[in-house]
Amino acid sequence: MGNFRFYFSLIFAKALYTALKISRLSSGTSIIGMLVLKICPDFLKHCNKYIDTKINVTGTNGKTTTSGLVTHLLECSGKSVINNAMGANMLTGVVNAFATELNPFKLTDFSVIESDEAYLSKIYNYLDADYLIVTNLFRDQLDRYGELATTKKLIQEGIDKKPEITLLLNADDPLVASFEGKNKVYYGMENIYYADESLKTKSATEEVFNCVCGQPLKYEKKFFAQQGHYYCDCGYKRPEPKYKADVMLYKDYSILTINGKSFEVPIKGLFNAYNALAAISLCLEVGIEDIENYLTSFKVAFGRSEVKYLGGKRTLIQLIKNPIGANEVLKTVDLDSNILIIINDNYADGRDVSWLWDADFGLLKEAKNQIVVSGLRANDMALRLKYADIKDIKIIPDIDEAIEYMKHAEGNEITILPTYTALLKINKNKNLKGQK
Repeated sequence: MGNFRFYFSLIFAKALYTALKISRLSSGTSIIGMLVLKICPDFLKHCNKYIDTKINVTGTNGKTTTSGLVTHLLECSGKSVINNAMGANMLTGVVNAFATELNPFKLTDFSVIESDEAYLSKIYNYLDADYLIVTNLFRDQLDRYGELATTKKLIQEGIDKKPEITLLLNADDPLVASFEGKNKVYYGMENIYYADESLKTKSATEEVFNCVCGQPLKYEKKFFAQQGHYYCDCGYKRPEPKYKADVMLYKDYSILTINGKSFEVPIKGLFNAYNALAAISLCLEVGIEDIENYLTSFKVAFGRSEVKYLGGKRTLIQLIKNPIGANEVLKTVDLDSNILIIINDNYADGRDVSWLWDADFGLLKEAKNQIVVSGLRANDMALRLKYADIKDIKIIPDIDEAIEYMKHAEGNEITILPTYTALLKINKNKNLKGQK
């Protein structure tokens, strides 16, 4: 009976997905998964035998970009991959990806699944796992996760269910590096260089963590937030990475030198250099090499340094959702561009928008043009900008109206900084066109 339910739900999912694509009624990132679970609650357990190597990516920031990079590198190497590319990373979204992409008549080489921190343990109730990348742990959606100790505990519960899993951990993040597991592989930055000193902007938000002995960690090098080369007088220190990188940051890209090989990463920001290091480390760990030439053709997921065009104007879309992630994005904003910030507080965004006050929006003080704010919490965002001494602010709560307004702004460059559900909304706006 279980096999019948599985195959029936698979056929149903593929038919529904085709219908949704034709009708354009939905992007189909979660609704199919929700219906499949009604038919076959243990659907993921049946999927295990059809996939050779299973990879998961979790952490606060960078999941979608990292999993997208891994998928891209594997596919360019000739491997077949299942990936929840649109970033739907709760149980229904993961089931959705498998239900629409799985081929029951052929073994798939890899699954690369990004997983919400709170749902990793639930996913591991059903899905086998070979590798888990943990990117970072920053304060995010306090109404859902609570403090970082809670988030860390949720991920550790998932790890404990798969004792043989290989963990790829960010050595530069003291919380990530401290995860417990039988098989641990570390990656980290050795040195960070800037092609232009203007790219090196100090963030106002710093994270302070104590060692297990109770004393605050000290740093030989600190890159951003709590990430860097940390140590304690008690002898505790950053673990030695197997995959270590020197990175040179340029305005729109970076070059990573990892264990003697150079990789050009075609997306901006130090945070994306970390994402690339995680992805490259995973590929090297599973034996996929000679990938240097594949990175330049990588296309970012929607809203993650994605470029579109609005009324002929180049429009860069960068998701923001918590203080540390927002700060790293704000460092990269072109202050000569027209800036639109869209803040929602739906469940997927986090109901608590107090994080706006921890993010350093003062980095926009030198913006050349008026800053437009939109979304459900447009007024909150406008107030935050006012307290950052930004004078020229326009409030347009309706997102489509705000996009239309930006279409007619002077200049040829637009920057849009949305939260997650705002990103979903603007992705449906017909005025925003794909890359030229």
